Amino acid sequence: MVEICPKCGLPKDLCVCDILEKEKQKIRVFVEKRRYGKPMTIIEGITDKPKEVLSELKSKLACGGTYKENHLELQGDHRAKIKDILVKMGYREDQIEII
Repeated sequence: MVEICPKCGLPKDLCVCDILEKEKQKIRVFVEKRRYGKPMTIIEGITDKPKEVLSELKSKLACGGTYKENHLELQGDHRAKIKDILVKMGYREDQIEII
């Protein structure tokens, strides 16, 4: 028996809900100074599976991080690399804003 997606009604292998959800998001990336002047990269706007995205970013950027208050926090300044990684993960380049 084929599993049916509850959102779109299509079979799971043909489901496009994740792709449509990613297209709606507007992602903001910025850096703020934290304790002792250390930079922290903040990513706002990722609503679908944020902990999986965080895990992937932490392993690719070789840094620590956490998910707090509906945004991702990565230790260090990663603005130069983060856009390429998010594009490879399936997000469109025009929906990522780096401040």
